[in-house]
Amino acid sequence: KTFEMLLDPAQDELFLECPTYSGALAFLQPFGVKMTPVATDEFGLKPEALQEALENSNGDSKRRRVLYTIPTAQNPSGSTLSNDRREAIYDIASAYDIAIIEDDPYYYVHPARENVKSFLSLDCDGRVLRFDSFSKLISSGIRVGFVTGPSKLIERLSFHTQATNLHNSGVSQIMVSKLLDHWGKHGFDEHATKVASFYCRRRDVLLAAAERHLTGLATWSPPEAGMFLWLKLNGIDDTKALIEERAAAANILFVPGQSFDPLDRPSPYIRASFSTASDKDMDVAMERLAELIVSETSL
Repeated sequence: KTFEMLLDPAQDELFLECPTYSGALAFLQPFGVKMTPVATDEFGLKPEALQEALENSNGDSKRRRVLYTIPTAQNPSGSTLSNDRREAIYDIASAYDIAIIEDDPYYYVHPARENVKSFLSLDCDGRVLRFDSFSKLISSGIRVGFVTGPSKLIERLSFHTQATNLHNSGVSQIMVSKLLDHWGKHGFDEHATKVASFYCRRRDVLLAAAERHLTGLATWSPPEAGMFLWLKLNGIDDTKALIEERAAAANILFVPGQSFDPLDRPSPYIRASFSTASDKDMDVAMERLAELIVSETSL
């Protein structure tokens, strides 16, 4: 709804991380807005790459430009922007007068979230819309989140939502409301800390399995938080067929990197999720993936 509200596909431009969330791309690609990928590294969006992309953009008065970013435990890369990078990116957005869509569903599962600055907390001129989610904290199926930002933008977003899907589920919202009333702030923080610790333990299990089976076959950067590990497979330039066909036949589930590229380009990367698999299944998956990489690169 926010993309529709802020962007005119006929003339506007959206800047977004590469890689980025495939769910957002599932809407954006048929929506037809111009998407400009911005380079990232293991620490997230690179401010200098955003600066360069904006300098190369046609920023005429009729074109609205928007940045979409997942700053914490990014999906799919798992990267978390440092506070220094967040401040630099916000300064660039202010200098070029672009809006920021801060999609931050993994913020509350970061073990040191109290030290992480949101773009919203840096916002001094009303250019940030921030999105949080309860799906990673309470139930993935509850589909309840909340948006925070300038009152005029929130009002327009509310009107737009009412005109398209009328209302979100009242049952889900009252469940979350009653649970938050029961917990209070202290109880909510305590629960979020437990969830963050849960995911960190699962991350460590998958990282250990990757070290055992994939050393020399793939490279990766350990994520600070979240539920994803972003793997670059050595010697394989395009992982799509390997993952969608051979990995599926071996009963292991990953997502090829191409699914997260705004321009749908071949990629040597894959995304692994450690949110639901058991410790044993993660080890078996890494072992089978190693066998597939060896087989693929020896052809």
